[in-house]
Amino acid sequence: MKLFRFGSPDNERPGVMLPSGASLDVSAFGQDYDEDFFTNNGLEKLAEWLKTNESSCPSVAGNVRRASCIKRPSKIVCVGLNYAKHAAETNAAVPTEPILFFKSTTALVGPDDNVVIPKKSEKTDWEVELAIIIGKKATYVSKEEAFDYIAGYAVHNDYSERAFQLERGGQWVKGKSADTFAPLGPFMVTKDEVPNPNKLGLWLRLNGESLQDSNTDDMIFDVPTLVSYISQFMTLLPGDVISTGTPSGVGMGLKPQRFLQPGDVVELGIEGLGTQKQTAVSYS
Repeated sequence: MKLFRFGSPDNERPGVMLPSGASLDVSAFGQDYDEDFFTNNGLEKLAEWLKTNESSCPSVAGNVRRASCIKRPSKIVCVGLNYAKHAAETNAAVPTEPILFFKSTTALVGPDDNVVIPKKSEKTDWEVELAIIIGKKATYVSKEEAFDYIAGYAVHNDYSERAFQLERGGQWVKGKSADTFAPLGPFMVTKDEVPNPNKLGLWLRLNGESLQDSNTDDMIFDVPTLVSYISQFMTLLPGDVISTGTPSGVGMGLKPQRFLQPGDVVELGIEGLGTQKQTAVSYS
């Protein structure tokens, strides 16, 4: 299944995209895509519910705003420098263990919402990333069983303010957590539709210019390694997001460096997971 959410920010509702491409409002199912949904076998229950209720579900028009594909999770765990070429372009050593940091869940927005350049920002940057959505509570999970704990996958743009991240001291979270810095979607694709998440093309364009064009097979630490590794240090709850890192081509790594300006258009996507499009606007 492909799960999406839609509607105005104060009235977001759950939807499902069918194999035919039709998009349905499944509000009548009675549950949004949150921690309780994933905890209580929501995916299986929704699939069963659709067998008898699909025909009565309203359709969702293509021009209706898409929200984050899941409701705000307990946490967004990000992985830094997980592509060797990205580490090189930022003059960083290739990590021997995954570099972890948090991103505030208040940064979560829809896949086509504007990205707001923060107040006093001069270095707002882009990062196309594969996001893992956790399907059940995970603590001390082995690499071999990691896929059992995954619900699905989504596109994530890990927007970053590099001066806040790297020049202001402290942890990276400061440069990662501004409002609108975590567009997620357009949908969560369930893991049964993604046979090999470790071999997916991913790309990003700025104003039509290709800047990132890579494949998840270039990740230093693959999907099961990351799920297992992170679960050694914290409990992952159903609905939690793991953002797996970005390939080379970020603004900080260009020569000369480039960062977002008001009016810039960022387009990105991952093979089989859909596309996003954001327009940069100034904070007001």
